[in-house]
Amino acid sequence: MQESSAPIRFSEIGERLRAFRMGRGLAPEDLAGRLGISRAALYRAEKGQIPKIETLTRISDVLGVSLPTLLGVGIEYVDTAIAFFERMRQLEETSHQIVGLFGPISYLLTSDTYDATLREVLIEGITETGSGRAPALNAVETLMDVLAARKAAYRRKRPLIASLVSSADIERFLLHGLVGRHDLLPETIARRRREALAETRAIRDLLRDPPIGVQVGIVRETIPATSFQIFRQPDRAVLAISPFRLGEQPNVRVGAALITSAPEALELHESIAQQLWQRAFRGSEGADYLDDLIRRYGIGTS
Repeated sequence: MQESSAPIRFSEIGERLRAFRMGRGLAPEDLAGRLGISRAALYRAEKGQIPKIETLTRISDVLGVSLPTLLGVGIEYVDTAIAFFERMRQLEETSHQIVGLFGPISYLLTSDTYDATLREVLIEGITETGSGRAPALNAVETLMDVLAARKAAYRRKRPLIASLVSSADIERFLLHGLVGRHDLLPETIARRRREALAETRAIRDLLRDPPIGVQVGIVRETIPATSFQIFRQPDRAVLAISPFRLGEQPNVRVGAALITSAPEALELHESIAQQLWQRAFRGSEGADYLDDLIRRYGIGTS
């Protein structure tokens, strides 16, 4: 990929520092102690006030990220879901339009009920036992806090959003609901499928009567295995590509996402989004298509 020649933004260095700190499960005082600085100095650093390159080098060493990633030079690699979704929150704060392929729909358009179920699903997917369980539970709570902050910011700012939805993702969502493992009680599976049905009907309603600034398209063909989002900001665009997902069988444990403003990467994904959008079902046509999926796969509807 071609690297971006955009200037270094010191405020974003601080944002990345905060995201990676959160992704490592470190409280501010913990990281400050490891760096040998005060909590107040770390707070200033997370606001982009970093006086010395040596400080950045120490931060990158302690957090286990490369200095170019911390600086945002070229491609920024993100290896935890918490850090990635915190970076999404930060990018969304300054975006006027968001274009994305993120199943089963952009998280920002989901209901509050979806959040409650997602938290339950992430907890049931924890495999750690003994002393490892508490940190895993804390990580889920931190992630849910980040996601709640994203949704609250979206509802406050209302940037334009174009969400590409995979038909195959919706089918699986209706058939299984949100699940973290496959040994659940039948009544739990039935409840999750009812919740998935309600969420899919909400997506259908967005298609039939979209709010101002919201566009949804249903994609029937095979889509990329990884999700991506394009953040359009006043002076640039930013691309995020991620293996992390919040839909059916969510993955927030393993993967490496990347964030970049490299022109070649942006052009390629802009082209992919445009091609998918041109062939997608939209408006009443998309709503009718979802109604058909609901009749075929929704619990208690066939």
